[in-house]
Amino acid sequence: MTIQSSKFEREAFKEELKKRIKKFTLNMVNFIDSLPNDRTCRVIGDQLMRSGTSIGANYFEARAASSKNDFTNFFNHSLKSANESKFWLEILIDVNKCNIQEANNLLKEVSEIANIFASSILTLKGRK
Repeated sequence: MTIQSSKFEREAFKEELKKRIKKFTLNMVNFIDSLPNDRTCRVIGDQLMRSGTSIGANYFEARAASSKNDFTNFFNHSLKSANESKFWLEILIDVNKCNIQEANNLLKEVSEIANIFASSILTLKGRK
C-alpha cells in the first residue's frame, strides 16, 4: 500500500464516520421526538439528547483540533458521550417506554461508534 492510497483510505474512513455519526444523531433526534410526553421520557429524552448530540459535536471539533492532545481529548469526550447514550437507551428499553426495535437499532449503532472511538484512542495513545 502506498502512502497516497493509505492517506486516501484514511480520508474516506473519516468522511464515512462523519456521515455515520450525523445519521445516528438524526435518527436519535427523531426517536426522542417520538417518545411519550410523560415525565420519565422528558427527563431521559433530555439526557439522551445532550449525550447523543455531544458525540457528533465533539467529533466535529476533533476534526479541527490544533494538536494531537486536543484531538485525543475530543475523541475521549465523544466516547464518554456514546457510553452515556448507551445507558439512557438501555433505561428507556428497560422501562418499556419506547419503540424497542428503534431503541435497539440506536443502541447497536452507538455501541459500534463507541468501539471506533475506543480503538482510535488506543491507536492515538500508542503513537506518542
